Amino acid sequence: MNKNLIELIREKTNLSNNVILNIIKLLEEGCTIPFIARYRKDFTSGATDEELRIFEEVYEYSKKLLARKEEIKNLLAEKNFLDDKVLKNLESATTLQACEDIYAPFKEKKSSRTTTAIENGLEPLANIIQSMKYSLEEINQKAKQFLNENITTTDEALNGAKDIIAQRYADDFKSKEVIRNLIANWGTLEVKGTKELDKNGLYSSFVDSNEKIKYIKSHRVLAILRGVNEKQLTIKVEIDENHILENIKKYKIPANAASSKELVFDSFKDGLKRLLLPSLKREAITTLKEKASSEAIELFGKNLKELLLTAPLVNQVILGMDPGYKTGCKLAIIDENGLYLDSAVIYPTKPKEDITNSSKTILDLIKKYKITTIAIGNGTASRETANFINELIKQNDLKINYAIVSEIGASVYSASKIANEEYPNLDVTIRGAISIASRLRDPMAALVKIDPKSLGIGQYQHDVNQKELALKLENITIDLVNRVGVDLNSASYKLLSFISGITEKLAKNIVEHRNKIKKFNTKSELLKVKGIGEKAYEQCVGFLRIKDGKSILDNTAIHPEDYEITAKLQKNYKVDEIKDFEKTALELNTSFLKLKDIVTELLKPGYDVRTEFNQVKFANDILDINDLKEGYILSGIVRNITDFGAFVDIGLKNDALLHISQISEKRISHPSDVLSINQNLENLKVINVDLEKQRVGLSLK
Repeated sequence: MNKNLIELIREKTNLSNNVILNIIKLLEEGCTIPFIARYRKDFTSGATDEELRIFEEVYEYSKKLLARKEEIKNLLAEKNFLDDKVLKNLESATTLQACEDIYAPFKEKKSSRTTTAIENGLEPLANIIQSMKYSLEEINQKAKQFLNENITTTDEALNGAKDIIAQRYADDFKSKEVIRNLIANWGTLEVKGTKELDKNGLYSSFVDSNEKIKYIKSHRVLAILRGVNEKQLTIKVEIDENHILENIKKYKIPANAASSKELVFDSFKDGLKRLLLPSLKREAITTLKEKASSEAIELFGKNLKELLLTAPLVNQVILGMDPGYKTGCKLAIIDENGLYLDSAVIYPTKPKEDITNSSKTILDLIKKYKITTIAIGNGTASRETANFINELIKQNDLKINYAIVSEIGASVYSASKIANEEYPNLDVTIRGAISIASRLRDPMAALVKIDPKSLGIGQYQHDVNQKELALKLENITIDLVNRVGVDLNSASYKLLSFISGITEKLAKNIVEHRNKIKKFNTKSELLKVKGIGEKAYEQCVGFLRIKDGKSILDNTAIHPEDYEITAKLQKNYKVDEIKDFEKTALELNTSFLKLKDIVTELLKPGYDVRTEFNQVKFANDILDINDLKEGYILSGIVRNITDFGAFVDIGLKNDALLHISQISEKRISHPSDVLSINQNLENLKVINVDLEKQRVGLSLK
């Protein structure tokens, strides 16, 4: 194992050498992050899946860094440029950026003033000037020695030499790093409007702003850059150049230098203004965009995590309702296991308002299928449909709850390949109603079938790095699905495909095998599934559950490799009375961490971690924006969190905005510090109602 690689990872993760070696070995053996996090705690000092994801990033980056260092060393060695100083600088570089800065002076430059000057033999003159040992008069005399067919005057010779010195300054990686830091800490981003600017549009509020790069919020950066792309805004990075020039005089020009220092200073000034600052200003904008993109992706990931961790609604027969006006309200019923039972279409709202037949259809379905809960999509005609259901429940004294469910992404799912495979004979509109019912029953199982970018969580998702966003969301989904566990006998192939060690093809094979045998009775039956070998079985089996299997262990996260220890534990100890875990672990020849996990699972077989998070909120009041007034107190559900606030579902077509300034009496740095997706909020005060734009502002103060 490369010693430098271990050192690099240790510096960035603070893990011990032993743990680093263990994690790398496990990854190279084909173990997944969820598997390592859950079943190899003894090798990782109990690192979580989140910590292991960070480790994986650092590991991959460190490998790239070392590979690039070797590449640069070889390139410089070939050209005889690799001296002790360059080698030392390369060895101490800790970023790819630093490597490229060190390599920059040795790159073959395209045709430029510097290249021309070097080709004309002016490098020795540049060295003479840069030594700052001579007077201007002496330098002029020396310049005459460099005249030739291309350089016919001393001015041309001096200007060519100055171009070389300017390039040297611009290429100096230490100067570059100093100015890069100055721009990052003291630079500002100036925004101007173009002729195409819509004075009343989205970007008008950014015009003539001048903000410190260090403090500008990521959502503002992404909005401004979108305005630039749409040719409504222009941006410019500004920095106090005089301050930099003063520093050059102070630190780059010796106090006792001869008068040729004036030529050197002019060269450095030219190198700064013509070469270095323009490239570093462009780089600053790129860095700003990357940072904003990264922060937006982190927020998106956090929102997705909270959404997927929404508590399921167990043991309920659910009626899903996808409201609509002309096309009617589509109905779909699913049973306790999420299996589709029946569908219908009713017309309780305008233009038909067929309340009588709509009521009869609903009541008949409730009686026939013993429906216990109703899920109503929050889109078009949602309020009127909820009103109709509310009245129906009251008039018939029904013991049924109903909830308003975010239907964002339901239409994406209903027209998707997965929906077509799951319900080939159903209309897309009925599939949408099934999705609404399913996301109330088991949010995670329903939402993994939809591209996270279609779920309406996060901000500026189309402006961020799409590859990084997709990877982040996939990893979060994988880690959460494995943390929660999946019912082997009811999971869709899509949900199974997120399980450790299971590819989409293997997931389809599992479902195909399940359909043949009707149900799995033991986890070991997985080995009979086509394509599942010992490694795939090892990686996946602990994350799968069989509710009514032959053994209670099949409904736990206990890995079959630990069944022997578990049997000894059950035989010789009262599991719920174990107090001294260290002593018991020693007696069973196992580890403290493993024993603790086994005991936790035995005490709560089939436990779902999501029950600790946001529970479903059933509706009890119907709102109309026309009835709202400032000062009204409402309750609502957080549907999305952004840098500037949260969007709250209060029962209207459009979610209301709870601005960051209205979330708490105390100053908070981000809405996610105190709010989470699907959180139920009480005592929301209406602070403004805009009927024209159909917007509502809220406050928790």
